[in-house]
Amino acid sequence: MRDKVEAALAMIRPFLQRDGGDVELVEVTPDGVVRVRLTGACKGCPRAHATLKNGVEKVVLKEVPEAMRVEAVQQDA
Repeated sequence: MRDKVEAALAMIRPFLQRDGGDVELVEVTPDGVVRVRLTGACKGCPRAHATLKNGVEKVVLKEVPEAMRVEAVQQDA
């Protein structure tokens, strides 16, 4: 499933990069939770939650039906 999620993220990545942001896959849990980290301009952006839900999660769930949801994780300190 990880390869399918990476392929889905590759579909949304150009839109994020156009605005100076990006997304990286952190993990896919055994129960289908996809954990990602928003980076660049997306990190800390007031619209990051909307980007995650309306962009990243929408594409991932469409392309990878076995994924249950997408969650953002915080940048490592």
